[in-house]
Amino acid sequence: MNAQAFQPVRRIVTGHDVQGKAIIRSDDQLPVELIPSGDAAFSLVWTTGTVPADNNDETDGRTRDAGLTLNQGSVIRIVDMLPGKSSPMHRSSSIDYGIVLSGAIELELDDGVKTTAHAGDMIVQRGTVHLWRNPSDHMICRIAFVLIEATPVKIDGIPLSDIAP
Repeated sequence: MNAQAFQPVRRIVTGHDVQGKAIIRSDDQLPVELIPSGDAAFSLVWTTGTVPADNNDETDGRTRDAGLTLNQGSVIRIVDMLPGKSSPMHRSSSIDYGIVLSGAIELELDDGVKTTAHAGDMIVQRGTVHLWRNPSDHMICRIAFVLIEATPVKIDGIPLSDIAP
């Protein structure tokens, strides 16, 4: 599947003029690009360098260097999960809000439990080991993910470590 197959994401960013009046700072189309593993395509929409966010920071949040999550910050990205593909099992010290925009996605936990979410469904991912799988053989699943740094889950007082995908 080539990059032309992915629909761009429209991003509208507000701000203020010098008198404090609300303005549209930018209105643009963001590319959705295939990631190296080949199972999905990402479009980074915005990041914040801190939580809580600093609305005085005029940095375009898309220009921050963000991995899957941003240490001490937040990330919103669009993920297009390709048909029949899945992510590796992973865990991050974050709380993730997943909003299925189109298609369906299967969430699998490390104990093998699977749950399918469809367009309009929302997932609150709280630092568990999991993977994402697109059960369709022909349709891309588009999800908006908001990831916010969180303290690691502790079991018997010991923090669970991140597992990189």
